[in-house]
Amino acid sequence: MRKVAAVIAGTLLAAGLTTPARAAPSRAEIALRWAPIHYQDVDTTGGHALGGKSDHITRYDFDGNLNGRDNWDNTGKNTDAAAYYSVLETSTHYYLTYFFFHPRDWIDHPFFETEHENDGEGILEIVEKDGSEYGSLKAAVTVAHADFFSYKPAGSTWADGTETIDGTLRFKPSPHDAFQHPVTAQERGGHGFKAWPQYDINGDGIVYYPSLTVSEAPANADDRDVRYQLIDIFTPGGMWAERDNTSLFAALGTFAGDTSGGCGSGTYRCNADSANAPWGWDDGNDQVNRGEIATDPAKLAATYFSSTGTLSRTYTHNPYSAAAAALKAAQSLPTTVD
Repeated sequence: MRKVAAVIAGTLLAAGLTTPARAAPSRAEIALRWAPIHYQDVDTTGGHALGGKSDHITRYDFDGNLNGRDNWDNTGKNTDAAAYYSVLETSTHYYLTYFFFHPRDWIDHPFFETEHENDGEGILEIVEKDGSEYGSLKAAVTVAHADFFSYKPAGSTWADGTETIDGTLRFKPSPHDAFQHPVTAQERGGHGFKAWPQYDINGDGIVYYPSLTVSEAPANADDRDVRYQLIDIFTPGGMWAERDNTSLFAALGTFAGDTSGGCGSGTYRCNADSANAPWGWDDGNDQVNRGEIATDPAKLAATYFSSTGTLSRTYTHNPYSAAAAALKAAQSLPTTVD
């Protein structure tokens, strides 16, 4: 029987009838694999909360136009959930950036906190190409206003570099796929972004799950199963393509926003032009320049962490590189506190 099996196997091989090798996952599939399960705390109180809708993630063009200066006014008209991603590559790592947008950064009191139109926070994930299908997630850095926070999963050998690791990145299963995903969270109002449970849902809240095709609106302020659609930052006509649109952006990496529509009413102040795209994210007091968390994440990885093993700094895929001169010039812009 062994000889027969060997003959059959040899015949199938010669005829090209063996099971074909699985194609390597696409960048979109890599992004979905590591996209976070996302906990969004929701506050329904106060006029600026709009019954909780001001804390719902959505698209930057949720209102059907590319005018950043009417998003405060139109908040809540469309709460279909989405997040934006980019995948950069070197020979040794994937660098995955996820950007979460809210039309408002808001408060409900008059004491020394500001609010503003548009709000963009998120996370960089660093995935080692270890020979497995999707690689191994080694570390992450989140954006909370004008501060970055670094994390690593249990079992990662990566260690402190110039910055101290702030905590452990945890994982949970999604009911919509077969993967364990990292878990992140955002606070209500200001939407600072950290690894869960450093932020968490306190009362009402939404649990968002990633999808490449499905975009759902929360049924209410306490919906614990909402899918958000992943959208490529570099898609034709998308966020990066619109970077010089002065109706959407006030400067390279800074969303345009004004003080109309009641922003600042009953509060300390409303700031204009105070939200960042990933290429505008800036910690302000680290050794990484404005925007490099997204545009040169290998530099951030080599700076923030040690004991990383082989870490190539040469990109095999980096669409930002075509605009290197403009991005470098924008590094001198003042830090925008999102």
